[in-house]
Amino acid sequence: MTLSKPQRLGRHFVNDHRSAGRKFSPQSLKRIEDAIAAGEHHHNGQVRFVVEASLPLSQIFRGMTPRERALELFGRLGIWDTEHNSGVLVYVLLADKAVEIVADRGINRKVAQETWQVICRAMESAFREESFEAGAIEGIAAINELLTQHFPRRGEGPNELPDQVVVL
Repeated sequence: MTLSKPQRLGRHFVNDHRSAGRKFSPQSLKRIEDAIAAGEHHHNGQVRFVVEASLPLSQIFRGMTPRERALELFGRLGIWDTEHNSGVLVYVLLADKAVEIVADRGINRKVAQETWQVICRAMESAFREESFEAGAIEGIAAINELLTQHFPRRGEGPNELPDQVVVL
């Protein structure tokens, strides 16, 4: 469903930092972080999870899409800067009810964009049912499975990116 600019502005205007806290409690954020850390024991990928309640209204006026914002954050958070080019960003934009996954080039050589889209749509479906924690953890589990298949851990390695969820 495509929203008009005024409808989208309204959604972003009413969603704020507290909106993210209502959807993702501190306990939920910790469990998501734990799911990321547990998965990274089995693969060389680096997963970051970002929740943003809404975009600044100036970005809405410019027509910024959730995908464009995810790409911006992928660069800003340095997710591209891993030894094996194996960083993955999971970006949740609550106001648009959108999930985007951006994977680094090392992973994109092995995992098709359609595969990421299936995970995004499954997470969005769970979120529509107000199952934010479960949807996030199931999405991370699917990502961890793909990374374990294509980038299995061979011995100890550094945790190159923080596992903590970023809430904007």
